[in-house]
Amino acid sequence: MSRLVCVSNRITLPRRTAAPGGLAVGVLAAMRDNGGLWFGWSGELSADTTAPTAITERDGVRYATIDLTQMQYDRYYKGFCNTSLWPLFHYLSDRFRYDHEWHDGYLAVNRLFAARLAPLLEPGDRIWVHDYHLIPLARELRALGVTQPIGFFLHIPFPHIEVLRLLPVAAEIIRDLTHYDLVGFQTEADERSFRAGLARVYAGDAPRVRTGAFPIGIDVDAVIAEAGAAMRTDPVRRMIGGLLGRRLMIGVDRLDYSKGLVERFSAYQRFLERNAELRRKLIYLQIAPLSRDDIQAYSQIRQALEQATGRTNGRFADTDWTPIRYLNKNFPHGTLMGFMRAAQVGIVTPLRDGMNLVAKEFVAAQDPADPGALILSSLAGAAHELDGAVIVNPYDLRGVAQAVAAAFAMPLAERQQRHAAMLAALRRRDLHAWYRGFLGAIDAARP
Repeated sequence: MSRLVCVSNRITLPRRTAAPGGLAVGVLAAMRDNGGLWFGWSGELSADTTAPTAITERDGVRYATIDLTQMQYDRYYKGFCNTSLWPLFHYLSDRFRYDHEWHDGYLAVNRLFAARLAPLLEPGDRIWVHDYHLIPLARELRALGVTQPIGFFLHIPFPHIEVLRLLPVAAEIIRDLTHYDLVGFQTEADERSFRAGLARVYAGDAPRVRTGAFPIGIDVDAVIAEAGAAMRTDPVRRMIGGLLGRRLMIGVDRLDYSKGLVERFSAYQRFLERNAELRRKLIYLQIAPLSRDDIQAYSQIRQALEQATGRTNGRFADTDWTPIRYLNKNFPHGTLMGFMRAAQVGIVTPLRDGMNLVAKEFVAAQDPADPGALILSSLAGAAHELDGAVIVNPYDLRGVAQAVAAAFAMPLAERQQRHAAMLAALRRRDLHAWYRGFLGAIDAARP
């Protein structure tokens, strides 16, 4: 079997202190199944640009990491990746900013990745590049003479060309993707957006690029097992005990403006205004671990959410009831699954999301005999698969408030029916089907 080489912006070594993100879970599963090498940034900043690539092995997977300088981090990561590409790819153009020095830094780091990765490659390798940070990497590797098959998977949405055109280097982004043997997206809509961009950039004479939709999934049985086991742990028992018999709605989101948390908090306040009879009967638990807190936009959303929590609790709380519990902290993945299993409603309302695995995990974590209801944004990729959820537009505050009321009032038989349909969808397109389908497509693209 040929070796698998995965490349991502940052290496995530397995640890128990926090729940890993979707990219890390997916890459780790593929690496453990195939063996090979995972290459990326260590997460550390160093002034020593000559430091050798660090090689570590853990649980049968080799990790190769490099450090970045402060300037590289500022221009490549904080600048172009998170202030140009991230908001634009999520259709949040009001937060989009561009600076040519950021783009120069983005290209420089991709050249650095290619230069450090190329000597580690072996003739039979399959190379799998992940996410928007590394779009130019195939072009840089080809320039160094790398001939092995290279696939690319975009974990976030791909915007329509009319949105992408706001980026001064939009055509370059499109052209860079044509250097891959396979370009994968979360949904067919994202794939169509890329095809529309190809047609615009190449004026009808686009190069042949193999593309496909490969929606990332979860390890369904692992989540079910984790959720069941977590119900016997002290953190979950204490959380349930603290509810004092009240019903629970839970949200679990990285602290990011694309997750629609400000809008969600406003919708929940509207729900409380219009459903006075339910106020003391339920609690909304929002877990939002800190994300990129050294970037101003993320500090601002943290402040906005703290203020919104204060307003809602100040207005509606009583001496023995707090309507919102808002936590900026990480929990182990198993603990989160236990929290989800204990909840009667899960709420996932991003303003735009490539997929959103939290929605899928909530479904898998539920007790099939008495499952909770899922409220899901129509603008998340997961909505294409989980049509048993209560689908909402996250900008429609009244609609989200009504969905909260409907979810709590949903009869048991309806919840069971919706849950069974969604669980079946998760099993059809689980985590293993995702990476096996993508790797099979790379092999087919380059016999």
